Amino acid sequence: MSGCEVRDAKKLVRSPSGLRMVPEHRSARSPFGLDEPPWVPDKEVSCPRCMQCDTKFDFITRKHHCRRCGKCFCDKCCSKKVPLPRMCFVDPVRQCAECALISQKETEFYDKQLKVLMNGATFFVTLGTSEKSELMVCRLSNNQRYLVLDGDSHYEIEIIQISTVQILTEGFTPGGGNTRAIGMILQYKVPGSEELMQMKFTASEDFSCNKKLSASWLAAMHKATKLLYESRDQ
Repeated sequence: MSGCEVRDAKKLVRSPSGLRMVPEHRSARSPFGLDEPPWVPDKEVSCPRCMQCDTKFDFITRKHHCRRCGKCFCDKCCSKKVPLPRMCFVDPVRQCAECALISQKETEFYDKQLKVLMNGATFFVTLGTSEKSELMVCRLSNNQRYLVLDGDSHYEIEIIQISTVQILTEGFTPGGGNTRAIGMILQYKVPGSEELMQMKFTASEDFSCNKKLSASWLAAMHKATKLLYESRDQ
């Protein structure tokens, strides 16, 4: 069974922030995931006031921790409970206004764009400096850890080995409007080697429906790349 087909066992764990459904082995975690942040200590010397509105904490004004950033806030500044799938929380969790906005935007990726990536799209794929291209179906594996390419050849690229992703567009105007994604250039490392490999993906022009599907897949891949970089920088 290939690495992209392995079904990773998960376990339910309880943390101070809430219940989380996480892989049994850390190596099996999603490359888009985030670790829980350390909480700012409850001690008065560390957190005497709300870190947003500067209200002093007392018996009436209680302190709450944002589950995404770990900072201390009053109830008014940390009242929203929002899904946080990047940390594998089972239920929506308390977050400050800034983090809640970010998490709400990421929900679109998990609800829509992740499915687009897993469903796949068709591209002409060129490996390295080769002049030959191969028509391949490209998709994200169900465990989110591999980019799978199927045609006459078969490739599995581990997401964490991806170095850079450049989305190729056409129809550029000075104002940035009327552009559409037509392909991408992907650079990645082969496990056990420091050498960078390159693949070029070009959308098929055969049918208009293929172009729309490819453009949607590329837009989803662009968002996935941003989340991947954020996870690495954590």
